Amino acid sequence: MARPGPGLKRELKRPYEVRADPARNFGDLDNNAHLGQTSRPFARAGVVASILVLNGPNLNLLGTREPAVYGRDTLADLERAVIGWGRALGLAVDCRQSNSELALIEAVHAAKAAGTSYIVINPGGFTHTSVALRDALAAVSIPFVEVHLSNVHARESFRRHSYFSDAATGVVCGFGLQGYRFALEAIAQRLGARPDAEEAEEIQTGI
Repeated sequence: MARPGPGLKRELKRPYEVRADPARNFGDLDNNAHLGQTSRPFARAGVVASILVLNGPNLNLLGTREPAVYGRDTLADLERAVIGWGRALGLAVDCRQSNSELALIEAVHAAKAAGTSYIVINPGGFTHTSVALRDALAAVSIPFVEVHLSNVHARESFRRHSYFSDAATGVVCGFGLQGYRFALEAIAQRLGARPDAEEAEEIQTGI
């Protein structure tokens, strides 16, 4: 049998790659859909679950949108951090963002067929308005954690109502990007994921 070339050896040494995933193009009608990044497990024994991280409207503007409220990290920064935290916890993370309610609903529907174990969702403004997105989550019966960058309870009164909180496993708000990390840690504990010993320090260091 021919020996694998050096390029193949390098590929096998990389258990994950981070890239856009055009294969999962949800929301074809949505020109604002952000495909995001994904961590792809090749053959990693420590990976026990696939996690979908969904970010809703206007989160594509992170870094420039009201920095005093949402911080200066961009959506790309957020996705890189989330994927790194997930990898260290033994979770394969797929990040998606859209300004379209339709696209987010279709992403939730697709998650069922993809075998997604858990969803982390920041519905953005849809938190206070979208019965349809809530119904989609209920329909697929995938447990989810609701995350918000800001402390919604310290802001305008309309932001204190969520159509998702009572159906969520838990809600994290007010901790910025770290809220996603807290959500992933809680999910890993519930699923019995085993952190990678070589990468566990990433959980402590953050971005």
